[in-house]
Amino acid sequence: MTTFAIPRTVHHGKNSLKELENLEGNKAIIVTDEGTMSKLGFVDKVRKHLKNAGLEVKVFEGVEPDPSVKTVKEGKDIMLDFGPDWIIALGGGSPMDGAKVMWSFYEHPDLKFEDIIEVNSMPKLRNKARFVAIPSTSGTASEITAFAVITDREKKIKYPLVSGEIIPDIAIVDPEIPSTMPKHITANTGMDVLTHAVEAYISTAATDYTDALALKAIDSVFEYLPTAYENGDDLAAREKMHDASTMAGMAFSNASLGIVHSLAHKIGGELHFTHGLSNAILLPYVIEFNYEAAEDKLQKIQDTLGIGCLAEEVHKLNNKVGIPDNFQAIADKFDVTDEMFEDALSRMPENSHKDPCTLTNPNEPTVEDMKVLYEKAYYGK
Repeated sequence: MTTFAIPRTVHHGKNSLKELENLEGNKAIIVTDEGTMSKLGFVDKVRKHLKNAGLEVKVFEGVEPDPSVKTVKEGKDIMLDFGPDWIIALGGGSPMDGAKVMWSFYEHPDLKFEDIIEVNSMPKLRNKARFVAIPSTSGTASEITAFAVITDREKKIKYPLVSGEIIPDIAIVDPEIPSTMPKHITANTGMDVLTHAVEAYISTAATDYTDALALKAIDSVFEYLPTAYENGDDLAAREKMHDASTMAGMAFSNASLGIVHSLAHKIGGELHFTHGLSNAILLPYVIEFNYEAAEDKLQKIQDTLGIGCLAEEVHKLNNKVGIPDNFQAIADKFDVTDEMFEDALSRMPENSHKDPCTLTNPNEPTVEDMKVLYEKAYYGK
């Protein structure tokens, strides 16, 4: 038996943010980023809708990119003091992921981070609050998934936490919000959508349910990402990408992922390359690695898109949206040297091999395989 789980309600399309006015309760806390959502006016919009619903509102503004265990604990303390019955996560994957884990600690104050690292080890939630996720980017799909990625800064490791308990109760997928994102964010998150969809489609845990969603998302990314990248004001393209992100999220939340994510989690934790960008660079190399083991599925993708070689077309799509073929080309932007990469390479292959996403990769890798993939993706071999 397999299970397919998604939020109870997904509101999508223009003006779907107004659905917040139908929430019933007493208090809501908005968990958001370090200022972007506020500067763009979306925190005020969300606050207004919540107040129209008769809710007392508090804002926790300060979830950094790649949210840390420390930030999660700060959010927990604020929630325990305020006592919300609704948690509203607003922003990209980082605020949504951070809010999910804050929620678990708010519901279970004695919980330790180590208690929830193992897959499906999260205790029962919804004893105190329910959860609404409002994505600002078309990429992470945290609004729909059973995943949250939290970084332990001391250990330099990103932990993908997995539990059906942290699937949001409500997702609000309004294309007006991502229309404000700059081009490089549109590119990185858009390629994140593609990675989610491809990995879900070829996952060893894929089903007919997840295949349908993943394949549609793949098709949408190839068709609409270049337009959304070149013309951010094209709301039709933005809506297609926002919906593709959510569909890919439904697919991978139920089918899991593969070693693109295993590798990206660790290189992000070690060298701080952003997640969507890391996925984009790694994806074509991993497709080549997986090709023989997942040939039927990958051929189906190629037939659907009318292309010859998926890995080559991913390289081309990356280049269309300003993403290079290797990490070395952008290393200086992240203050990374070749020596730093080689040092991290002594740890990353083994750590990525232990990542939960490795379990559902179609071609079972060795630690040495992971090392070779890192070298190919970093140097562009």
